Amino acid sequence: MQLNEFLMPEFKEEMASTRRMLAAFDSQLADYKPHEKSMSLKNLANHIADIPTWVGVTFLNSELDFAKSNFKRVVFDNPTDLVAAFDKNVADAEACLAQTSNETMYQNWTMRNGETIYFTMPKIAVYRTWVMNHLIHHRAQMATYLRAAGAKVPGMYGPTADDAM
Repeated sequence: MQLNEFLMPEFKEEMASTRRMLAAFDSQLADYKPHEKSMSLKNLANHIADIPTWVGVTFLNSELDFAKSNFKRVVFDNPTDLVAAFDKNVADAEACLAQTSNETMYQNWTMRNGETIYFTMPKIAVYRTWVMNHLIHHRAQMATYLRAAGAKVPGMYGPTADDAM
């Protein structure tokens, strides 16, 4: 079995859960922050929607150099546009993952800012840590924001207190 075949079911399941969370984004709570040091709910939701783009950044490149990056996040203010952007990012990521060979997954990838190297590790480890775990972490963070703001929280691995039993 190819590693991408092994990873794909989890990818699809986690992206479906993430889509439910992003669909719960409420524009009226866009500026909500649970703490002054926290990012706003809008910035957090937009960051989550961008994370699937890291699949291509990881598997199609040997490094990410922030000093050379021209990334500009498009910020969405409503759940419809946010989810549509996420869906496109997921479709692109899924297509990339489906085409990624075992050989590519074991190649090293580096995150850097010019001469400063943050880390170098196999692409499959970058995928697990900086794509999947990173996305799941921020998705859980968004759930706590929603709960603290009094909004309904969708279930990720089963129902929440907001789901009808």
